[in-house]
Amino acid sequence: MEEPYEAKVSRTVLEKRLEQCCSHRLQLPNSLSTVDIIEAQSRYGFWGWNLWRQPIGFIAFFISSLAECERLPFDLPEAEEELVAGHQTEYSGIKFGLFYVASHPNLLVSSLFVTVLYLGGWNFSIPAIPISEHFERDSINGISEVFDITMGILILLAKAYLFLFLSITTRWTLPRMRMDQLLDLGWKFLLPIALGNLLLTASFQLLLL
Repeated sequence: MEEPYEAKVSRTVLEKRLEQCCSHRLQLPNSLSTVDIIEAQSRYGFWGWNLWRQPIGFIAFFISSLAECERLPFDLPEAEEELVAGHQTEYSGIKFGLFYVASHPNLLVSSLFVTVLYLGGWNFSIPAIPISEHFERDSINGISEVFDITMGILILLAKAYLFLFLSITTRWTLPRMRMDQLLDLGWKFLLPIALGNLLLTASFQLLLL
C-alpha cells in the first residue's frame, strides 16, 4: 500500500526542519565534526550543553524527530485507532517484523543525534570526574584509557535512553494528530521557529567575529 500524498508532504516538511535544527548546531562550533561539537559543549560542564543555548532548536528537533520516526502522536501511516495495523495490514511473518526492525533503530539513531547535538555526547559534564578528557589525555596506563572510553560509551547510551524514555512517555500520553494538524504544525509552527532560530544564531555568530 503506497503512502498517502499528504504523509509524504508532511515527512518532507519535517525532514527540512531537522536539517535546519542541525544547521543551528553546526554554526556554534563552526565545524561539521561531531567530536568538535561535543568538545565545544564540555567547556562549561552541564551548563555548556547546547540544550541551554538552543532550547527552541531542541524542542523543534525533538518534535521533528518523533514525527520522522512515525511515533505517537505522529503515527499517521500506522493509525492504530482507525486500522488494524495501518499500511502493515497486508503483511505477516518476517515481512511484518521488518517494519519494527527498521522503526526502532531509526528512533535509536535519532536519540544518538539528540545526545550528540544537544546533551553533551559522551561527556559526563561534572568537572570533578574528568571522564570527558579521554580524547585529550595521553594516558600512560592503557587500562585507564580503556576505562575512560568505555565510560564515555556508557554515558552516551544512557543519555540516548533518556530520549527514548521521553519518546515512550509521549507515545502513551498524547493522542494521535490528524493529517491537517500535522501539516499545520510543520508549516505554520516549526518552519517559522526553525528559520527564526537559524537567523538568530547566524546573527549572533556574526557579532562574535
